[in-house]
Parts: sequence; C-alpha cells; structure tokens
Amino acid sequence: MGDNAAARNQLPHHQVFDVSADGLPQTGSKCFDDDGRLKRTGTVYTASAHIITAVIGSGVLALAWAIAQLGWVAGPAVMLLFSFVTYYTSTLLSACYRSSDSVTGKRNYTYMDAVRSNLGGGKVKICGLVQYLNLFGVAIGYTIASAISMMAIKRSNCFHSSHDKDPCHMSSNPYMIAFGIIQIVFSQIPDFDQLWWLSIVAAVMSFTYSTIGLALGIVKVAENGKVRGSMTGISIGDASLGAVTQTQKIWRSFQALGDIAFAYSYSMILIEIQDTVKSPPSESKTMKKATLISVSVTTLFYMLCGCMGYAAFGDISPGNLLTGFGFYNPFWLLDIANAAIVIHLVGAYQVYCQPLFAFIEKNAAKRFPDSEFITKEIMVPVPGFRPFRLNLFRLVWRTLFVITTTVISMLLPFFNDVVGLLGALGFWPLTVYFPVEMYIAQKKIPKWSTRWLCLQILSVACLIITIAAAAGSIAGVVLDLKTYKPFSTSY
Repeated sequence: MGDNAAARNQLPHHQVFDVSADGLPQTGSKCFDDDGRLKRTGTVYTASAHIITAVIGSGVLALAWAIAQLGWVAGPAVMLLFSFVTYYTSTLLSACYRSSDSVTGKRNYTYMDAVRSNLGGGKVKICGLVQYLNLFGVAIGYTIASAISMMAIKRSNCFHSSHDKDPCHMSSNPYMIAFGIIQIVFSQIPDFDQLWWLSIVAAVMSFTYSTIGLALGIVKVAENGKVRGSMTGISIGDASLGAVTQTQKIWRSFQALGDIAFAYSYSMILIEIQDTVKSPPSESKTMKKATLISVSVTTLFYMLCGCMGYAAFGDISPGNLLTGFGFYNPFWLLDIANAAIVIHLVGAYQVYCQPLFAFIEKNAAKRFPDSEFITKEIMVPVPGFRPFRLNLFRLVWRTLFVITTTVISMLLPFFNDVVGLLGALGFWPLTVYFPVEMYIAQKKIPKWSTRWLCLQILSVACLIITIAAAAGSIAGVVLDLKTYKPFSTSY
C-alpha cells in the first residue's frame, strides 16, 4: 500500500532526520518519530473523525431499504451483528500495526505492509488486489451517491416551484462531472495526514444529514399515527400492492446484507489511519478507543436512521432515504441534508483514495528514482500559508484516476446495487479474513485450539454472508442493465 506520506520518502536525508555530532541520523527526537519520520500528531479524536468520515457514508441512506427487506427482527439484529464483528476484527487489525511488539516493534505503515509482515507470500498480492479494487469501487459508489444528492436538491426545488406537476426528470451526468472536477482539486492534497481538517468537516456533515433523516422519519411516523413495517419485512404477493415474488425476496434480502456490510466498511484504511496517530500511548490502544467510539456512534445513528426510515415508510422504504422522495417537505431542509451529503462525500472520497494514491506514487518513485517527472516537487508559494508541494506525476495520475471513476459512474449509476456489491466484495477478505489470520500468526495461536476454532468459525460464517450478499447485488445489477442505456440515465 505504501506509506501514508509517500512524498516524505523523496526528501533529502537532512530533511528527514536530525543529525548528531558524529553525523548519524537521530530518531525519536522532538520533531521525528522512532522510524525517522516526521512526528505523528493524530489523537483518538482525529482517528475517530477519519473513521466516522469513512463509515457514516452514503451507506446510511440505504439502511431503511435494507431493514425493509429483512423486517423488524432480522434487520436490527443483522446491523448489531455487523457492528460487533467490525469492532472486534478492527481491534485484531489494530494490534498488527507493529510487528511482534505493540510498543517498539517495526511499524507497518499500510494494510499490505501488515499482511506482508504477518502472513507474507501470495497473500500480500491478493490483499493488495482486493483492497485497491475496493477503494476504486468506493470512489465510484461515492461519485454516484453525490450526483444523486445534487440532483435531489434540483428536483425538490423543481417539485416545489411546479407544485408537483412537473416530473422534473434530469440526467445525472453533469452532476457526476461537477463532483469529478471538485475531486481533481482535492486529490492534489499530498498526504493522508493533511486530510484531518477535511475529515472533521465531513464527519460534521455526516451527523447533519443523518440527524435530518432521523428527524424527518420521526415526523413522518407521527404524521402516520403508527409504526409501519412487519416482523419479516417486505411481503410476498401482488406486485401492484408493493409486494415481491419469493425469488425477489431472497435476492433483496441478500442485497440488504451487502448494503449493511458496506455501511460498516472501513477496515481497508484502518492501518493507514493508525499511522497518523502519535505515541505514547501505544497506537493500538489509541486505535481501539477510536474504533469503540466510532463504531458505537455509527451504530446508534444507523439504528435510529434505518429503523425510523422503515417505521415511516414500511415496505415502500426508498433505496436512498433522502433522495428517494419519500420525504418532500420541508424542501429547504431536504436541500440542506443533501448538500451535507455532497460535502461529506467530497471528504470521504479522499479518505478512501489517499492510500491508493500513496501506493501508486511510492511504487513509481521506487521503480523510476531518477525520473524528475515522478520525484521532483515544485514549491508553489501560497500567500498566508506554507508553500504547496506540486508534483507533476501526482497531478497527472490522480487527475486521470478521478476522470476514470467519473466515467465509470456515468456508465453504472445504480446506487443500491453498487453499494451492496462493494460491501459484499470488501467485507469478508478485508474486515474479517486478513485481520483474523494476521492476529493468529502474530499471537502464535495454536491450530485447533478453542480460540483458533472460534476465530475460524467467525471467518467462515462471514464468508457465507459475503457470498450471499454478492449474489443478491449481482442479481440487482443484472436486472438494472435490462432497462439501462449508457450515459443517458435520468431520474
């Protein structure tokens, strides 16, 4: 994955280390950490902000629909199960940040470094492939979600001005292009550790739109005078009455698992976030606290938003709570909520993509160390701020990356199905399998011991859930493609 500040590797030695009287670099000084890198300054709160930015993403908006497929019993139960598994495996993963010793062991700067140190072999390549494909997929999913929210603002105003007489159909393409242009600018932020301010803004935005969604759900329930929904979810029967066939029920239930998995997905960037945290205390202790805070907060929000959305709409819960137009008024509040979603997704896109950017740039610098195009940094003066480090390779490759994700988003603008598929593909390998296997290797847990068996049962159970979720989401995408025309989707 490369380190979270790949550019630091390109600095001359006198910029990276303090130098003692005998000319040798000193580590562990006031300005540098024990590995000779610039002192990490992250805390429980900045790490929590990064995690919340990554976790409370657009996935929260699909939870009412997911619970509608599963019902009042299975829906909240599955959500609690995913939250527990995510928290537990994240604590296992955070213990792998340092090799062998939690205080003085060698740092693993990235998820792939941790896999390399603990497992090695072909598993490193498999991990990298799954991780980077997932990060790439998340960028596509967030581009789709942001465009839908921007369109929702335009449509709610259109409905309001036409008194609901105009269907207000529009293309999603201009909105995806606008989001892409914004991301090209923000993608030039060199390193993960310079994103803390964007993460805090994004985290605030995520609470804003989640709270609005929750409040609107409560108002809708009060307006209905009853709690909608059933114990088993959407009913099987006549489609004209909002029911589904038995086959559709199965596929949708599987897809709902993927949507919930996506809503909790952040393990793929946990090590990168941990590499921004200062010590003492040990990074694993800080990360465990940040994980507990973040997962607890997000689970509370998820339960409230998902359950209130289902209580408000029952079986007809929209796939996206704030853009599915279950709510129409007050339209200005919906506009604020959708604007908050867009701002949040700008930050979330960067939190997920920076590790991928760093990986490509580190490997390019390693392969072509003499190329000025790749390694040279131009200091651009910024009035009132520190000079901006402009790198031509970073400018070109990151711009091409954003353009690629934007074009693919325009080709496949299926929010619910894409979210479910991403959640399914990333959940088992990155959230469960690798953390469990690395923890077993690092702690030298004996094979066939009680602890080893429990960890393997957890892994296999999550694999079965992942396969089911992927199947449901693929079935949804196939169904969407039957009525789809490239670059001409309108809402």
